[in-house]
Amino acid sequence: MGLLMDEEASPLDGYRQFVTLSGDVFVLSVAMFAFSLGFQMTTRFLPEYLRVLGASGFVIGLFGTVGNLLSALYPYPGGAVSDRIGSRYALTLFGAASTLGFLLWAIAPSFGTFAIGGLTIQPWLWVFVGLILAQAWKSFGLGATFAIVKQSVPPERLARGFASTETFRRSAFLLGPVLAAALLALHPDFTVSFRYVLAVAVVVGVVATVVQHVLYDASDDSFGDSLEGLSQLRSDLRSLPSTLRPLLIGDTLVRFANGMVYVFFIIVVTEFLDVGLSLSLPGVGGVDLAPATFFGLLLGVEMVVALVVMAPAAALAERVGLKPVVATGFAVYAIFPVLLISAPPDPVVLTVLFAFSGLRFAGLPAHKALIVGPAEADAGGRVTGAYYLLRNLIVIPSGALGGALYGGLPNPFGAGQLIAGAPTLAFAVATVIGLVGTGYFLVAGEEFTAYQ
Repeated sequence: MGLLMDEEASPLDGYRQFVTLSGDVFVLSVAMFAFSLGFQMTTRFLPEYLRVLGASGFVIGLFGTVGNLLSALYPYPGGAVSDRIGSRYALTLFGAASTLGFLLWAIAPSFGTFAIGGLTIQPWLWVFVGLILAQAWKSFGLGATFAIVKQSVPPERLARGFASTETFRRSAFLLGPVLAAALLALHPDFTVSFRYVLAVAVVVGVVATVVQHVLYDASDDSFGDSLEGLSQLRSDLRSLPSTLRPLLIGDTLVRFANGMVYVFFIIVVTEFLDVGLSLSLPGVGGVDLAPATFFGLLLGVEMVVALVVMAPAAALAERVGLKPVVATGFAVYAIFPVLLISAPPDPVVLTVLFAFSGLRFAGLPAHKALIVGPAEADAGGRVTGAYYLLRNLIVIPSGALGGALYGGLPNPFGAGQLIAGAPTLAFAVATVIGLVGTGYFLVAGEEFTAYQ
């Protein structure tokens, strides 16, 4: 199997290269697209779902921390399986789990509030349970994705190889929020309209799981008796290529900063700024979009920019190196929070800001090439899994910290708060941490030799 690379880069390169994919690469890409569509229709709106179900700012931040925890726990087993025992039934199982997670989110309000032995169970708790299931395919497939791309392209073209799969997958990041925005506009009550979105996500998950299981060719999978377990994990962590260490530190700081405030982006638009959009459409007349619906369109704008810049940025990396392209993406990650929280409540300004945010995706293909490039040919999945495991373990508490700084931390032993939070405080601290990570990578980061 292989990826065909054109000499001239354009935003359409990823799609042209996608149609040349064969076998398992094609099946994996289709599955990535489908589950990404389901995730992007739902997860970016879940913080607002939690809020209307009664969750506090700290609980919403804690939801981000749980997501970080799952991201840390899931990828390494996925990478190990892709390297050692094959993936067909595992991917099918995890696809089914993700679909069940979407379903649990949809029915969460139906559980209502009830008590068990003096403990009050709120409806938003089931959103946490659903996340445990829904996160499964997304994180489990990570190592397999990296390993397949590494096997499919020459080292000096890794960034373009990742741009191909990323461009196709990120198309779901565009279609998902826009489709969600259309569904959210069908009913004024968010809890009702968002359940329409979740119902569509369930259907997408079922179809993707079945198609993946039927079309995946398991004939080339190799099966071992067992995984080495923790001893193999320790070995993989110790053997991470030295070129990855400055990248890992800078990346971790940037991701920690983003994790502090990421779940609050929709809350800022819907509650802190409370910005909707009024349109006058030919033949329709005036249309007023609620803030949550407008947020879906903002995500669509962000992804349009991302899709336009990824392939050219990957080609640029072949001329200037991976490091400056990666650093540019880090810088956008870092400064976006403070720009968003200080923005005026103007839909045009927010549209421009989210378009700017789309530039952070320009560095993703180069970033992935910088991670997997130095790995040995048969260890791409394990290196990727070990890298993301270590990074995501450190990032785990970011959401809870961001929630405490955003909405305050309640005092469990009495009245009042241990931390008197404010949205501006959380977003400003996030930007400072992100800039420190970006600066460190610029100073200490190393280039992958194939791009020197």
